[in-house]
Amino acid sequence: MRAQPLTGAGPAPAGPARPAGPGARRGLLVTVVVVVGTALLLRVFVVGWYPVLSDSMAPTVASGDHVVVDRVTWRLGGPDRGDLVTFVSPEDGTALLKRVVAVGGDEVRIDDALLVVNGAVVDEPYVDHARIDATYFGPVRVPAGHVFVLGDNRFGSIDSRVFGPVDLEDVTGRVVLTLG
Repeated sequence: MRAQPLTGAGPAPAGPARPAGPGARRGLLVTVVVVVGTALLLRVFVVGWYPVLSDSMAPTVASGDHVVVDRVTWRLGGPDRGDLVTFVSPEDGTALLKRVVAVGGDEVRIDDALLVVNGAVVDEPYVDHARIDATYFGPVRVPAGHVFVLGDNRFGSIDSRVFGPVDLEDVTGRVVLTLG
């Protein structure tokens, strides 16, 4: 009788099926626990998924949409102007979502509904300027370690025009995805 080659040519002889023993079940249980534990840790410390309950960011993010928030990497360099961020309201401690329009050291104002940062008008295609015509605010200098936030729906937003610049310590994350 000749020995079979070890190249995998040809089917292996069928043997009796062995029932999964306690070791196989234990391995599966450990795998499930690790996967679920990792998912929970990511959800709690790295990424959050939140429903949006107001139209203060419409049309960018509307009531009923969901946002995915990165809670970690924004701390490595940001947030930056234009970022959508979540933070703890300085007024009542609730979670809010707004757009960063100015960072520490910037001067911000609104002249006849146009956002002006450091003397330059900011292009904001997501803002309906007709609804906020004749709106004026500022100027305000944003302190170091703070951001100035506004809702895209300026007519229906309570933001830094009301409660002032937001301390970076109160920022909880940066929106990385919107699901409508």
